[in-house]
Amino acid sequence: VQLVESGGGLVQAGGSLRLSCVVSGFTLDNYAIYWFRQAPGKEREGVSCISSVDASTHYEDSVKGRFTISSDYGKNTVYLEMNSLKPEDTAVYYCAAEGPILRSGCRYSAIMDFWGKGTLVTVTS
Repeated sequence: VQLVESGGGLVQAGGSLRLSCVVSGFTLDNYAIYWFRQAPGKEREGVSCISSVDASTHYEDSVKGRFTISSDYGKNTVYLEMNSLKPEDTAVYYCAAEGPILRSGCRYSAIMDFWGKGTLVTVTS
């Protein structure tokens, strides 16, 4: 099983990036895929998630309206489109998988079954 993130990089404030999380070893069905981030000196926080059980999505308040999570079942990939980036979005972004699950929705507090190694996003002012 692997979750491989890509798409991070250096961008100016107001810019955009699209992160990808390619999943291998299982299909997205009956899994919830999460994006977490960890900024230097800060605890890891949940950013967004998408559940295949009910197709629900969730966003942390600070990214609502700027970030969009989506999934491509054919490519077994989850994306995080990030627009209007701010310096405070600077962090290592990780994707994680919870499942297989039967319940709907996402729970950032749940124990994740698999993690990627992360991709660094740096937003300059």
